[in-house]
Amino acid sequence: MPEQIIWFEDLSMDSLPLVGGKNASLGEMIRNLSQAGVRVPGGFATTAHAFREFLDYNKLRERIDPLLRELDVSDVVALAAAGKTIRQWVVDAPLPEALEEAVTAAYRKMYINGEAPAVAVRSSATAEDLPDASFAGQQETYLNVTGLENVLHYIREVFASLYNDRAIAYRVHQGFDHGQVALSAGIQRMARSDIGSAGVMFTLDTESGFRDVVFITSSYGLGETVVQGSVNPDEFYVHKDTLSAGRPAILRRSLGSKSIKMVYGVDPRQPVKTVEVPADEQRRFSLNDKQVQELARYAIIIENHYQRPMDIEWALDGEDGKLYILQARPETVESRTGAGLENYELQETGPLLCQGRAIGQRIGAGMARVIQHAAEMHRVQPGDVLVTDMTDPDWEPIMKRAAAIVTNRGGRTCHAAIIAREMGIPAVVGCGDATEKINEGQPVTVSCAEGDDGFIYAGLLKFEIRHTDTGHMPELPVKIMMNLATPSRAFAFSRIPNHGVGLARLEFIINNTIGVHPKALLEFDQQPAEVQAQIRERIAGYADPRSFYVDKLVEGIATLAAAFRDKPVIVRLSDFKSNEYANLLGGRAYEPEEENPMLGFRGVSRYLSEAFRPCFELECEALRRVRDEMGFANVEIMVPFARTLKGAERIVSLLAENGLERGVNGLRVIMMCEIPSNALLAEDFLQFFDGFSIGSNDLTQLTLGVDRDSALVADKFDERNPAVKILLKMAIDACRKHDKYIGICGQGPSDYPDLAQWLFAQGISSISLNPDTVLQTWLHLADEP
Repeated sequence: MPEQIIWFEDLSMDSLPLVGGKNASLGEMIRNLSQAGVRVPGGFATTAHAFREFLDYNKLRERIDPLLRELDVSDVVALAAAGKTIRQWVVDAPLPEALEEAVTAAYRKMYINGEAPAVAVRSSATAEDLPDASFAGQQETYLNVTGLENVLHYIREVFASLYNDRAIAYRVHQGFDHGQVALSAGIQRMARSDIGSAGVMFTLDTESGFRDVVFITSSYGLGETVVQGSVNPDEFYVHKDTLSAGRPAILRRSLGSKSIKMVYGVDPRQPVKTVEVPADEQRRFSLNDKQVQELARYAIIIENHYQRPMDIEWALDGEDGKLYILQARPETVESRTGAGLENYELQETGPLLCQGRAIGQRIGAGMARVIQHAAEMHRVQPGDVLVTDMTDPDWEPIMKRAAAIVTNRGGRTCHAAIIAREMGIPAVVGCGDATEKINEGQPVTVSCAEGDDGFIYAGLLKFEIRHTDTGHMPELPVKIMMNLATPSRAFAFSRIPNHGVGLARLEFIINNTIGVHPKALLEFDQQPAEVQAQIRERIAGYADPRSFYVDKLVEGIATLAAAFRDKPVIVRLSDFKSNEYANLLGGRAYEPEEENPMLGFRGVSRYLSEAFRPCFELECEALRRVRDEMGFANVEIMVPFARTLKGAERIVSLLAENGLERGVNGLRVIMMCEIPSNALLAEDFLQFFDGFSIGSNDLTQLTLGVDRDSALVADKFDERNPAVKILLKMAIDACRKHDKYIGICGQGPSDYPDLAQWLFAQGISSISLNPDTVLQTWLHLADEP
């Protein structure tokens, strides 16, 4: 006689037809990964045979099949009515005696000291979690279920969820026969994340498909808040190879608001409830670094076992302090990304209405439909922008219509985000106030093409879509590198053909992720109360103001280094001018007012000054940690604005005093050649450096006496001027004579392909370009159309 239930430890992926993908995967991990340290709570699964027997026992097929056969799933009102009717039929039907007896016996075996355990009753469809389909969140999960009667009841609820509106529509859209999909209920011991934390992790970056990281989301309480998208979780990126090497491997941390959490309820009829998270807990990360890295190790073990990118739910038990894997399934969207590139780029700007976390790296535009309740879903028409508090997979039938989706709540691993990615629809989640800031019927543009953050602009803005086949780029005798400003786009940009990063601007990391003057952090206790309050808000989750500054620099640099692993990443030391430093929080108290900051207190002169040296040493500490502790020896250092030979000598000595000595651990220190004196005395400057990176912007400005920020003389600014070319050639020739690195990272080659061609002819070894011009310039240099 076919089995009614099977214990997890007796299951494997070969059991998929019997218990569905989710339950088969639990058994696979318990049997094969427990010895590797991966913990999975135990339990048992009802079988697909038991589900089909349940349908036959209650003669449900005779009622369900005709109703679904006649249903038009694009009619959301009819879909909702049919789904509700079928689910009620299923919940009201009794379980066959054989199934009820088998569940009763198995559940009683799970008792601890005579007490009924709390379990999760999870769904697992037999066509679920195949590599080319995502059933994420289509069926229900019930948590903190205690007592036999409740377990039996929620098994029927799980069976009924096979006929959720979203599940019915999805099967139709994917071509699955309703009758061929069966449901298995998994009864799994609860991990006490209600007093710990929980979330979701992927073994790749969900937005770019970058395969070298584990992406983890986490929030307090039961993981359903993260999965459903009702909370904005913490986020972490962990570099796989660095972790495997036993080094600190967390590349980035992002503190989520975590305003609510799901905990156990006291009423068996309402086994869970949602409560507010105290403000002081919201300001802390819900995982410490050790826990983040342990989770990432589990993820790597699971990915290696399944030999494909994985989507994994996890929990931190607040009682025993241990981490558990609750389920694992194949990631189904980004892992299928091919070699070609699709780039979206806004061609104009408009008033910013709100912003949140970007999903999908695309742009969509249309009329806003602000939907407050699921009953209003039918108002969304093809091409509209869906704006709501929180989307969940129930909205799947109308999500296909939308040009874009915007929500107040949710993180980048919630079910709605997964489905939006699968449909290729841009979504911005976790805006907080989208339904207040966006008006019904307002034309809007939703941009997810600007990094981690997604932006909603007023108006229907023009944007461009470029498709490029990067499969066969021609070989060049010159290396094509990239200029990068924001680490949040590094994973995506790494997919563009490249030979590394020729210019990573440290000041952009300071401006975008820190936003506070380093001296104000070092002298936090001396700041006015108002400034202290703002600083406390920014540094939430970090040990102290100083640690915040260094850690954020480490995160930004390490993200760039990981994205371009095994290629040089040349990081320019901070090159803010005094007016730009003054604009940082607390900065006006520390910065001079200069008539011409472009020619003033910047670069080497700033680093060597007694006033700024403690701040400069924080940059050195961050670079040293990335190179020596994390092991990213591909990071090289670029020194900007070295006016004199004496300054050059002193800055190289200061770097060495701070643990960044040329040649040690392969470190190259490169000078930015951007002042005429640098080119005129090129061979002398090369005594102290391993090469030059030409900054053509400042070099042109200072050669021609043109303020590059002045519109009045903008037409005189041209890097192709003969005087500028003479200095460029001097720098190139000196480096070639002494066999040292010579590259260019200024704007010129990005703007003028003919200048890039000229530099190529002079024997420059690398040209660093803005990402959007890399392919065009590459092909131009190869004389290809």
